[in-house]
Amino acid sequence: MNISKQQTAVVIGAGIVGLASARALSEKGYRVTVYDRHPKAIGASIRNFGMVWPVGQPPGEAYRWAIRSRDIWKDICAKAGIWHEQVGSLHLAYSEKELAVMEDYVAVYGNERDCSMLTPEQVAKKSVAANPTGLKGALWSGEEVIVDPREAIAEIAVYLDEQRGVTFKWNTTIGRISESVVYTGEGESQQADLIVVCSGADFETLFPELYAASPITKCKLQMMRLVAQPDDWRIGPALCGGLSLLHYPSFRSAPSITAFREWAESEMREHLELGIHVMVSQQGTGELTIGDSHEYGRCPDPFDRQSINTLILDYLNNFTRFKDYRLQESWNGVYAKMTDGSNHLLAQPEENVIVLNALGGAGMTLSFGLAEQLFLTS
Repeated sequence: MNISKQQTAVVIGAGIVGLASARALSEKGYRVTVYDRHPKAIGASIRNFGMVWPVGQPPGEAYRWAIRSRDIWKDICAKAGIWHEQVGSLHLAYSEKELAVMEDYVAVYGNERDCSMLTPEQVAKKSVAANPTGLKGALWSGEEVIVDPREAIAEIAVYLDEQRGVTFKWNTTIGRISESVVYTGEGESQQADLIVVCSGADFETLFPELYAASPITKCKLQMMRLVAQPDDWRIGPALCGGLSLLHYPSFRSAPSITAFREWAESEMREHLELGIHVMVSQQGTGELTIGDSHEYGRCPDPFDRQSINTLILDYLNNFTRFKDYRLQESWNGVYAKMTDGSNHLLAQPEENVIVLNALGGAGMTLSFGLAEQLFLTS
């Protein structure tokens, strides 16, 4: 579709995908209105680690989107006064099989990414929070940025409103779209040259027939936040246990990943069945966000399971040494995810209507770069 002459746009959904779309469209010159059914974003976009995570993305467009997204995050955060920090990440190895996967990663990507292998002594200089007992080494990546999603998502909306002229209509549900017009539940309507639907896990409301025919599901994750660490103690980089090597597609390029997966299937089957891989990020105020698990299905169980949180916390204790492990809160989040390996859903159910959804757990990492390619540089 050629959208270069269009002047007005409506974006449905004020999560990260909707905000990224609104930003790109406003940069293109559109007059943008964003609708959200809630008084503020409350979905998966605020229920995550706050990690902008290029290290986990495979080569090609996904990695390029991740790096571009990171740069946009840094630019917006600087302009809007949003806390952010490019702390990088450490994947910690306590077995030879984990270490081999990390060494393969550096062999594959070392010439094009900011990554390297660290000795235990070098890890200690990067992070006082990494458990030194039994540590064999670590994969260091300097590319990752951390934000506090609860603050950042809300403040990006303010930034887009005040500095980009984007209009936000909160507490407003869009119940129908027809012939380039959106109709609210209150009986109001707005016509636009372009309508972008970014409804996240609430994808049954608009164009349900499209989703029924798509390879899409939902993913529920369980997460927790530990109390602020005393005396402004900082962990440094985001820290990851070895199971994260099995979660992110970038590590599939490692020849040794098969041997590690076979070991994990034998020794940590329950973790794999629950989609558990454990990571931790630290917010600007000192709290530690930890998780997570992954349970898939169109109707996720609304109730959290303490047994899952216990598995996460026990695994966390294997590779971290924090000052204070007291639990502050726990929650779950649900996001849309493709089941065919695609990293997003892009569809055009009607003329001048685009559906952009199902970035899975990579919304914070990919959205700005993907939206810019779709709406600004196309």
